[in-house]
Amino acid sequence: MGIFRRKSDPEPARNEQMVELGRDYAIARRHRDTKAMNRIMRQIGTDKDVTDLSDFREGQESYDSIPPIPRGRNRRR
Repeated sequence: MGIFRRKSDPEPARNEQMVELGRDYAIARRHRDTKAMNRIMRQIGTDKDVTDLSDFREGQESYDSIPPIPRGRNRRR
């Protein structure tokens, strides 16, 4: 019985393609690009398993955690 545990639980394999689609969806949602949002949702479909959808959500959350850049006022009036 040691202080430090040598074994670690292996993380489930991530589907990098689904993570990237989640990031793309979050970007399209932030820029209000409904055409891209619909294209991504058609590409995902509804028959994906739960792990793929969790990877998709993880990609969305990774982009949503970045705060948007505040836009300045238009001072050239």
